[in-house]
Amino acid sequence: MEVASRPIRVQSIAQNGTAPQVPPEYIQPPETRPNNPTARPANNNPIPSIDLNSAVRDADFLRTEIGAACRDWGAFHVTNHGVPPKLLGEVRRVGRTFFEACPMDEKLRYSCDTSGAATEGYGSRMLVASNDTVLDWRDYFDHHTLPVSRRDPSRWPQFPPDYREVMVEYSDHMKALAQKLLGLISESLGLPSSCIEEAVGEFYQNISINYYPPCPQPDLTLGLQAHSDMGAITLLIQDDVGGLQVFKDDEWITVDPLSDAIFVILSDQTEIISNGKYRSAQHRAITNGSRARLSVSTFHDPAKTKAISPAFEPPKYHTAIYGDYVLSWYSNGPEGKRNIDALLI
Repeated sequence: MEVASRPIRVQSIAQNGTAPQVPPEYIQPPETRPNNPTARPANNNPIPSIDLNSAVRDADFLRTEIGAACRDWGAFHVTNHGVPPKLLGEVRRVGRTFFEACPMDEKLRYSCDTSGAATEGYGSRMLVASNDTVLDWRDYFDHHTLPVSRRDPSRWPQFPPDYREVMVEYSDHMKALAQKLLGLISESLGLPSSCIEEAVGEFYQNISINYYPPCPQPDLTLGLQAHSDMGAITLLIQDDVGGLQVFKDDEWITVDPLSDAIFVILSDQTEIISNGKYRSAQHRAITNGSRARLSVSTFHDPAKTKAISPAFEPPKYHTAIYGDYVLSWYSNGPEGKRNIDALLI
């Protein structure tokens, strides 16, 4: 892959900056800055953590737990999820190695188009709606992993040498976990376990490794602006630095990292299918003044041609063609949950 011009990456700004200030295009307006009084630590209102070990859990109680977490939070940790802890560590390792040990010129060989909807490769501007939008203090590498026909590991880094092998294995484990969770979420709604997965159809899975360099002015910036995810379900892991926040009861609550847990985020299409019984989680990422942070988000979305509608009557949401929803999301910008709320009847 050839690079026509050298694009700006946040990591380059952080490494080459000569003043303890961020460029003005990264400075958030006062109402969205992370130092406002609406952020508080998670231990004041613990985010649910659910043990999926079916050998020791009562099935009815597990469904009740999941239903409460989906209703009250739209997000929760899962443990004993079936993904090997060693693999979680390997994914973090290969991601950090690519961002921190691979030379910038080599990383730029994988640059992607950052002018609109996410395309595969190394970029910085995934959530930008227009040139006037405040930029996120984040770089990423996005992988198209499912359906398998979209999966082309030759487009992914070879640094470190096992990068591609690790990402393929991780993709397969994430698919299996997403299927299991959507089955449990369906059952918690009183629906057949296959209901949500059948409504979504074949998964279009993307894996995004997110890298947030140290920021000289973390009180003025965001690593990722507030939004809810477009698709069906997102599965996320983060390192020990932390920085993920979920919006609940008009406050931002920090998600403390749990090294072997996976964080589950309900997305907009699941909110539609549940007819609003469950809400997609609005979330964002804050920056850190002294340490780089890494997280890995795995998105499971419908095909662009798929029509998504509520599974209950009377419907509270208009039916949406997923491709149209994605286009609107990128055209308008995320800005919290305004895109999903626009579908309310």
